Parts: sequence; C-alpha cells; structure tokens
Amino acid sequence: MANIPNDPMMLLSYINTKLRDDYSNLQLLCDDLELNVEDITSKLSSIDYSYNQELNRFV
Repeated sequence: MANIPNDPMMLLSYINTKLRDDYSNLQLLCDDLELNVEDITSKLSSIDYSYNQELNRFV
C-alpha cells in the first residue's frame, strides 16, 4: 500500500495531484496504489469533497 497522507486536506491535495498527473480515474489510482476507493471517498467526504468523474478530481 502506498504511503499516503492521513490528514484529509493533505490527502485531498495528494489525490488530486495524482489524478491530474498520472491517472485517468480514481479506480485506476486506487488499484495501482493498493488503496480502497471507499476509504478515500469517505475520508474526503468528511471535509465535504466528493469525486467528480467528469473532472477527474475531488471537488
């Protein structure tokens, strides 16, 4: 599993950067980094962010 930030705001920045630079969607990112999609979306929803497929980022 990837060493990802635990703080939700840092996680947001990390995930959105990875999505912008390296991955075409959240599922590919999670598969590649061995992360759980539900864990990521839950953590980021705690700070009122959700994944937007069209934009390929959390907004």
